Amino acid sequence: MSHKILEGKKGIVFGALDSSSIAWKTAEAIHKSGGKFVLTNAPVALRMGSISELAKQTNSSLISADATNMDDLSNLIDETQNIFGSKIDFVLHSIGMSVNVRKEKKYTELNYDWLTKGWDVSAVSFHKLLQVLYKCDAMNQWGSIVALSYIASQRVFPNYNDMADNKAYLESIARSFGYFFGKEKKVRVNTISQSPTITTAGKGVEGLNNFLNYAEKMSPLGNASAEDCANYIVSLFSDYTKKVSLQNLFHDGGFSNVGISEEIIKMFSD
Repeated sequence: MSHKILEGKKGIVFGALDSSSIAWKTAEAIHKSGGKFVLTNAPVALRMGSISELAKQTNSSLISADATNMDDLSNLIDETQNIFGSKIDFVLHSIGMSVNVRKEKKYTELNYDWLTKGWDVSAVSFHKLLQVLYKCDAMNQWGSIVALSYIASQRVFPNYNDMADNKAYLESIARSFGYFFGKEKKVRVNTISQSPTITTAGKGVEGLNNFLNYAEKMSPLGNASAEDCANYIVSLFSDYTKKVSLQNLFHDGGFSNVGISEEIIKMFSD
């Protein structure tokens, strides 16, 4: 997509790790759409990933920040405004992690220390980010903040484990903080409930490939890719969606509204 609908807009992209990540694809889409941004991730992620390549490719600054640390977030917001010489217009929160998933702990046997860590990284970090942006008055009017979610926040997907709880909390934060951001700053806050997508974080979910096939057969339009999601995020950062806020927006090819598909019925009748 070459439409320059983000021309003149500036922001921050959290969570790009490698070329398979939605945040990475979003950064590329923002760049093509004329937007400028700062890339950020946790120090350990910067060492593990190849985000410096993305920074060069998009002519972007790269700032290390732990999204669970208020001082890091404050420094990130200050540095970003100094780089651009202005407030910012958009932010993508693409952060998720579950130690219980990584360690293959079942939901009925959760380690609560790991639960707390994953909750802080995956959900509370969004509240911390919003709070810093809000207190610093860092967003331009009609700016847009987006976080990535998944339908397991609302329906049972057993292998998604405690990440389902994290996503439910994330969506609640978007609504609750989004109210104040909209009322007092004219800034919109939304979450996107994306199709199952093969990313570095998603690979830890047991049975992901089988579920990708199932979701593909359930979705009238098929699964939405990371590139599709990136383009959708660009639309939410643009002026074309100025009155969209407090929403959890399903971007899943129609999966969320299908009870059962003909393809699934055929699987059981053969």
